[in-house]
Amino acid sequence: MIRAILRAPVERRTWREVGYVLVGLVVAFPVFPIALAGAFGVVYSVVTVGLPVLVTALWLLRRTPNWFRVPARRFFAEDWPDPPGKPRRPGPAGFVLATLGDGTAWRALVYGLAKFPLVLVTTYVGGCAGLAGVAAITYPAWWFAFPLDREWSATWLLALQGVGLVLLFPWVIRAAVSLDRLLMRTLLAPGTDRLRIAELEASQAALRADSAAVLRRVERNLHDGTQARLVTLGVTLSRIEARAGDDLRPLVDDAQQAVVDALAELRDIVRGLHPPALDGGLALAIETLAGRGAVPVDVHVDLPLRPPDVIASAVYFTVGELLTNVSRHAGATRARVDLRSVDGLIRLEVTDDGRGGARPDAGSGLAGLRRRALALDGSLSIDSPDGGPTTVTLTLPPEA
Repeated sequence: MIRAILRAPVERRTWREVGYVLVGLVVAFPVFPIALAGAFGVVYSVVTVGLPVLVTALWLLRRTPNWFRVPARRFFAEDWPDPPGKPRRPGPAGFVLATLGDGTAWRALVYGLAKFPLVLVTTYVGGCAGLAGVAAITYPAWWFAFPLDREWSATWLLALQGVGLVLLFPWVIRAAVSLDRLLMRTLLAPGTDRLRIAELEASQAALRADSAAVLRRVERNLHDGTQARLVTLGVTLSRIEARAGDDLRPLVDDAQQAVVDALAELRDIVRGLHPPALDGGLALAIETLAGRGAVPVDVHVDLPLRPPDVIASAVYFTVGELLTNVSRHAGATRARVDLRSVDGLIRLEVTDDGRGGARPDAGSGLAGLRRRALALDGSLSIDSPDGGPTTVTLTLPPEA
């Protein structure tokens, strides 16, 4: 213990912690006024002026965990994953409610209030102890220039006190940094459950992306390999038919028909894996689907970015299934497909003026569409009163 106390002022850990405190003072300074504004908003949220201040402060503060993560990672290799996304609710009222219910933002508010006073007091106390201790230790040397009304022999008592301050200085810093890291782990870093959820979400996204890539590869192999061989086989059978006698031609005709049927089934399989129409973009694919239906369809697509393949495929198959239902079951004279980005989510609305009464358990494929949406962390809602109109809304995240 004595050796640890004597070595502490010159240890690398001490000066790393000093650097962390100084950087933390700079990092925490701009966050502290926001946290104070949030605290003000909490106190005065019962009146009109407090609620907007609180919501704005929480909205800003939920981004600060990554800000504080930079010095923690640099000095201590302390790291944690990005905070989970804020729950999304439509409309201004939904935004306010989602922000007020955001646990990440509230924890960042508490940490922002505690961080700056902690590092400020630590800097002051630790700095005073360190500087005063060094000045006192060296006082016997510069006493000759500044005697300060005391005997030279008395300066050694002051130097001894300076040694105590220098030995105390690292432990003040160490205690404050330990408290700060405890606050970080408690308030900023996700707990075990949240870490597990983040890992599962990341692995789920990786599996989806991998499965989409595998399906694309299978589709390409079937299209470029197996389908080409079947076409070649059909051509070869045509040549055989031209040279075969009357007794062999029925067999050749049957083989040719089998090749044609196999090609048709293969195209259906390929279309089910990855619709070739998506290669030209989701908007073009939906317009192609709309043009094939028996009911006139108005199409409106407004997406700022091209969605991932797995999301695009889900939207495409949903539009195809819903337009098929409109043509076969709805008795509609017109339909509309509206695809756009709303509150950071991809929202698809398919509306028709048919007889209504669509139900997920009515054998129309709506139950399967809902399961597909849930598998992608989305939702599918159906508004179809008897007599119509029918509106089916699919909501999906922008990233799978």
